[in-house]
Amino acid sequence: MTGRIRRAPFAERAARRQTGRSGRVRLVMGEPPAAASDSRRRDPRAERARQTVPGGAGRRRIIWGSARPGQAAVVSGVSAPRTIRVEDPAMLVLAAPDFEEMRLSRFDRQILGAARLVADGGKGAVGVLCPADLPEDQRAALSQAGADGLFFLPAGRSDPAQQARAVLHWFRASGAAHILFPESPDGADRARRVAVAGGCGFMGGIQAFSLRAVIAPCHAMRRERVVQALPQVMTLEEDRVAAYAGLPHEIVQTDWQPEDVAEKLVINGRVRLGEAIAGDPASLPLAEAPFVVAAGNGVSDFTTFAELVRALGATPGASRVVCDAGHMPRQAQVGASGTVLDAACYLAMGISGAPQHLQGIGRVENIIAVNTDLHAAMVARASLAIIADAQEVMPALLRLAQQEGENPCV
Repeated sequence: MTGRIRRAPFAERAARRQTGRSGRVRLVMGEPPAAASDSRRRDPRAERARQTVPGGAGRRRIIWGSARPGQAAVVSGVSAPRTIRVEDPAMLVLAAPDFEEMRLSRFDRQILGAARLVADGGKGAVGVLCPADLPEDQRAALSQAGADGLFFLPAGRSDPAQQARAVLHWFRASGAAHILFPESPDGADRARRVAVAGGCGFMGGIQAFSLRAVIAPCHAMRRERVVQALPQVMTLEEDRVAAYAGLPHEIVQTDWQPEDVAEKLVINGRVRLGEAIAGDPASLPLAEAPFVVAAGNGVSDFTTFAELVRALGATPGASRVVCDAGHMPRQAQVGASGTVLDAACYLAMGISGAPQHLQGIGRVENIIAVNTDLHAAMVARASLAIIADAQEVMPALLRLAQQEGENPCV
């Protein structure tokens, strides 16, 4: 027989009572005597109070921690994002984005998404061919885009043949199974140079991409070519594959450096490109402009608006209402009934966001909205919104732009 004392529920309950008025008994929710059980009843309100901090206007914000009754609440900050590390990959897929203006564009992210799709299907890794002088913030963005490793190319683009030889060198040295390019002017030219110089299987202008087959038009787009085995070198049309949207990947640093490529390349190209000369943003077509600042019905001072556009180094645009009123030319109209943008940034000043206008900015990467209406459609579509009068925001932005210089970063 063990020495464990048997519980007496009736005695414990009687010990928790005391005599009240008129001979009635009153239940006292307090500490039980030593003879009673040591288990304590949970107090949800106390736990909730320990896991909250006072907010504005008497509101409370819940901090999800690991607090328990009788313990101090553990306030956990923003947890570090989890990353995926690919070790001992069974295959390697290379992606060669354009990196226009030394940044990762939406089209570039789609190319990395296609490479990620192929690599995940074969339990492999994705390597990115990038310039040696790529900024650090863009290298960090490659992790979010699904890259596992970086292969550096010589800085500068003075010789297309040299760049193609560098890409071919990494393609052979890394033992990659496939390499993907965007079907853009630079990407298409580089892919065809690599395929010819390396004698690789090639398929360009792919419009349907999957692990089972790739489809591209042929015979003046009257027929389609279907290939079930993925070619070594491929170029994809825009908006054919979604960008990678999973957890960021850990980029494993390699011992291969751009100097290794430079030593093995013989610079004897016949084509040389001169230094790029920046054009006037005001004269750029809206469909090709990377940064557009548009005026809507909330803008009345178009003199200040024009000064702001010049100070920001942007291309001017306008809504249909402004163009109909004659404040801006018709070629500056943005929307389904005007010009469909493919810009990296769009600053909408006093534009509520009609359905036709939102259709014209569906491909824009980053949208900044300035509007007094918190519930405007443009504010809901924007990645950054300023709830204020555009007439008051424009002079403030103009002063900041003039302080930062001729072409500030917004």
